[in-house]
Amino acid sequence: MHLEFTIVFGATCSSGTGYIHPQPERARLSGGKMSTPVLYYLPPSPPCRSILLLAKMLALDFELKIVNILEGEQLKPDFVAMNPQHCLPTMDDQGLVLWESRAILSYLVAAYGKTDELYPKDIRVRALIDQRLQFDLGTLYQRLTDYYFPTMFIGAPLDEGKRAKLSEAVGWLNVILEGRQFAAAEHFTIADLTLLVTISQLEAFDFELKPYKHVRQWLERCKEHMLPYDYEELNGSKAVMLADMFRAKMNQATES
Repeated sequence: MHLEFTIVFGATCSSGTGYIHPQPERARLSGGKMSTPVLYYLPPSPPCRSILLLAKMLALDFELKIVNILEGEQLKPDFVAMNPQHCLPTMDDQGLVLWESRAILSYLVAAYGKTDELYPKDIRVRALIDQRLQFDLGTLYQRLTDYYFPTMFIGAPLDEGKRAKLSEAVGWLNVILEGRQFAAAEHFTIADLTLLVTISQLEAFDFELKPYKHVRQWLERCKEHMLPYDYEELNGSKAVMLADMFRAKMNQATES
């Protein structure tokens, strides 16, 4: 059986199954005219959630299109022509097609931010932000998916070795955050945004965060910062949705 879930949640890209919506959706995240950018996404996907949160912060309208992966919409020729990896999220802004959520985050701030506060031009600050983004992409979020998603989507038993690797990554973040209010700068940036989505998903999974004092303090600080930007609707509730999928699969395995 293929690890089909990865297309949805931003690990590696494959065809697959996961959360679906019965119809492709068009919507706006804020008032005013529909702007040009089109976002292909799924609501519970953590990488997709980070894009939606940033759009709310920037007061940026998206045309939102939910991709029904159970029907193979990500494998349709027009989608594959746009994104040969056929993964989500994918954004099309007047012909500029980007995937990988962290690349989309930095582009949106540069293209639509009224200031550079979320991704400062200061080269040293930006270098730290880029490092945190890559840490989340290649280590922290990757280890989250390695541990939880095989169980969630194909019923594989939990691997305690992978849990240990995940705990190690959270521990590294805890060290990074020691003595800091935020992950890379003196204020909230896109580094905090992507890490917030990952850590809040771990929290929803009931991953034990008690040993990581600095992570817990930072998490509450970031949640408070994001509350005015529909945090619960766009991220908190969707993290719970994903966690409920995991628990349902665990219960199913226990009963069988």
